[in-house]
Amino acid sequence: MATAAPIFFLAARDYINLAVLLVSLAVQAVALIHCLTQRGAGFQALGTLPKGAWAAIIGVCLAITLLLRGSLLIVTMIGVAAALVYMLDVRPGLKDLSDGKGFW
Repeated sequence: MATAAPIFFLAARDYINLAVLLVSLAVQAVALIHCLTQRGAGFQALGTLPKGAWAAIIGVCLAITLLLRGSLLIVTMIGVAAALVYMLDVRPGLKDLSDGKGFW
């Protein structure tokens, strides 16, 4: 019975790492696709980083996450953080601009 615990731990850790990898890839990919499909003028109107900078940050982190398969966890988490900042801060501003309603 005592020998089964390390095997279960390793299998559980592998499944958790795979789930974290898939979720992080999905979040980064959605943010990158959304960033690439927006007009560059909207980023300037918001006063945030230019479209190219957001695309480069998210794209490089996505590429590193894909190449290293999430083994370098700090870069994966930086990529997820950058994608979430984009999705939760920049994306609503771009949506407000494209709807024509403005910010207020």
